[in-house]
Amino acid sequence: MFAVYLLASKPYGTLYCGHTDDLARRIWEHREKVRKGFTSKYGVGRLVWYELCETREGVLIRERQIKKWNRAWKIQMIEAVNPTWADLYETLNC
Repeated sequence: MFAVYLLASKPYGTLYCGHTDDLARRIWEHREKVRKGFTSKYGVGRLVWYELCETREGVLIRERQIKKWNRAWKIQMIEAVNPTWADLYETLNC
């Protein structure tokens, strides 16, 4: 199963959109700063939203769509399912 996800540095903080074929592993990598890049530089490690997709093509299309959105739309999407901006990482059953 593939997933597109949004990470935040804090509620209403810096946002990052990505995709993966192993959500728990990828979020762990972000949190542990395994790779140098945007998320390690800006402290973005709180999983605030994700959506599962059946295919790699589907997840890539959805990621591109979300990355084109303005910040207000992304915040609206997060708050529709996670109004407290809770870190959803612990709910992944890693």
